[in-house]
Amino acid sequence: MCLLLSTQGCNKYLDKEPDNRTEINSVEKVAQLVATAYPQYDYYTFTEAASDNAEDKGNGVGTIDDVSTLPYFWKDVIGDDTGTSTNYWNGCYSGIAAANQALEAIEKNNFGAAALPYKGEALVARAYAHFMLVTFFAKEYVIGGANDSPGIPYVTAPETKVIQQYDRGTVQSTYEKIEKDLTEGLALLSATAYKVPKYHFTPAAGHAFASRFYLFKGEWQKVIDHANAVTVGGDYTGIVRPINTTLSALSTADYRAAFTRSDQKYNLLLANQYSVYQRLTSPRYGYGANLVKMFAAGGVYGNITGKAYANKILSYGVPNYTTYKYYEYFFLTDQVAQIGYPYLMAPLLTTDEALLNRAEAYAKLSQYENALKDANLILANTVRSYTASDAATQTKVATFYNTADPKEGIIKLILDIKKAQFLQEGMRWMDIVRNHLPVKHNLFDASGVETIVTLEANDNRRVFQIPEQAKLSGVPLNPR
Repeated sequence: MCLLLSTQGCNKYLDKEPDNRTEINSVEKVAQLVATAYPQYDYYTFTEAASDNAEDKGNGVGTIDDVSTLPYFWKDVIGDDTGTSTNYWNGCYSGIAAANQALEAIEKNNFGAAALPYKGEALVARAYAHFMLVTFFAKEYVIGGANDSPGIPYVTAPETKVIQQYDRGTVQSTYEKIEKDLTEGLALLSATAYKVPKYHFTPAAGHAFASRFYLFKGEWQKVIDHANAVTVGGDYTGIVRPINTTLSALSTADYRAAFTRSDQKYNLLLANQYSVYQRLTSPRYGYGANLVKMFAAGGVYGNITGKAYANKILSYGVPNYTTYKYYEYFFLTDQVAQIGYPYLMAPLLTTDEALLNRAEAYAKLSQYENALKDANLILANTVRSYTASDAATQTKVATFYNTADPKEGIIKLILDIKKAQFLQEGMRWMDIVRNHLPVKHNLFDASGVETIVTLEANDNRRVFQIPEQAKLSGVPLNPR
């Protein structure tokens, strides 16, 4: 149990019987349980700060705290406060525990065909949580490599001991188990088993996750096939984020709510997560004056069209900016004292990502026009005053990225689009890991002198540290 709980949580758990669980004896109870099989916390704070989506804004600017500051310096944060990597680790394994309990109940009871959608959901949710864990807490998967470095514990049964022993296996074995769960679960998913499908792994969400998984594995045709299966005929027209039309016309309050609403076609999977990320408005190390230029027209930070993006960018006083994508829901536990829990509705999977996954896979297979068509669909829905003449072409790519290699140029284009499209959503770190990209951070010393530090592709600090208490379960920590 100490694999997924804080030290304090382990101490509390010692006061209880290890197998003191509610009996899951009906399909309805299985469905309710599987609905909790998703990470309960977000990864935005530590991944955004560690990535090149953050900058040092300067002395005396913004707030400083360990949760948002130490990841910028690629240092381990001690403890499991909200927004830490340990917090996310715990949230993933808590979701995995719910999935495992549901799967055990389905196996032990004769629920019949009615339980199959929930079995599929539990399997894919288990695969998703383990995939996110291996992405953040183990060395990156190397396409064509041995991948024999330590993975993460792959838990497939409910824990029945206070301290269960686990083996990390390898990155390769972890990926094999993820693929097994994903493949088996995908075949069972249903689009009609839920009152609000966007809070569950439906076939569309499952295929979107599969497109991400196979992008990491380098199986490009599978990326394309799964991305095609997200929508009828593989057509993403009208179902990606309409940033330069519908969304930009909204008020600020409606804009931030729209990004995470379940009735939006671009949201494929949403999760209710305990998070204070929306309150992190003015960190010293974060989204600042240089990064905001990526949304402007022209200049060294601009995009290939030469026009500005239509995203709403708000400021809490220059140079503290926010994309304002999240609306915090505060669940009151004490009306009188006005205390409770802050939650965000987090978009775990979107059509925009699935489409850009397909674009990158097309580029890897040298299908450059198909890749550009997908990339241009995002640009057409994001760039302000976009016209057909603004579309990226191979010629424009060669000039803009100063390369004669169309594959290299188009992949850079796609990654740049994703960097802007998913700012403050934690996606950039996954692209950094997957593409072995170096990360450069600027630093101002006490006298205001600026230097640049680089996190190279082979640096051990690119792998977030496994929680200290996991050693109780025999899980070795990552090297430093």
